Amino acid sequence: MTYYARINGSLGPMLLLTDGERLTGLHFFGEKYQPEIAEDWIERPRHPLLKRAAREIAEYFTGRRRRFTVPLAGAGTPFQRRVWRALGKIPYGRTVSYGEVAHSIGARAAVRAVGAAIGRNPLAIIVPCHRVIGADGSLTGYAGGLDRKRALLTLEGVTSQRRSQPASISQTRP
Repeated sequence: MTYYARINGSLGPMLLLTDGERLTGLHFFGEKYQPEIAEDWIERPRHPLLKRAAREIAEYFTGRRRRFTVPLAGAGTPFQRRVWRALGKIPYGRTVSYGEVAHSIGARAAVRAVGAAIGRNPLAIIVPCHRVIGADGSLTGYAGGLDRKRALLTLEGVTSQRRSQPASISQTRP
């Protein structure tokens, strides 16, 4: 069963999804890969997990939260999940390049595949794909739009398009 809630985030309305035990989706309305609300989904904004996720997102947007504690279960291929686990290791307020993510998962030659997996991240903000930038420091790709990516990085104290103190993300097992 999929339960959902619509919330108003600082950067526009968002869709929260849960299987009842873990958060399975967090999308900006209008983003590139936002799922359509299915007929068999149940809107339940008072679901405890959705309320908790909404509270944590609100705290993030007000600068009171840097780490999320809500349990996650983004559906994807094994490769996508490896990439998303690596994204979860990028510290708040830091950025890394797509190549660094590829290197961290032991797939140096798969930078494009890593970029595609990052673009399909079903848990915006919580799995911080907005912290991945081009090797030259440019803001590239974000399913929610580059204006949102820029705003999220600014919120975290990354004030220029140049890489702020790069983060090191440790090697993850394939």
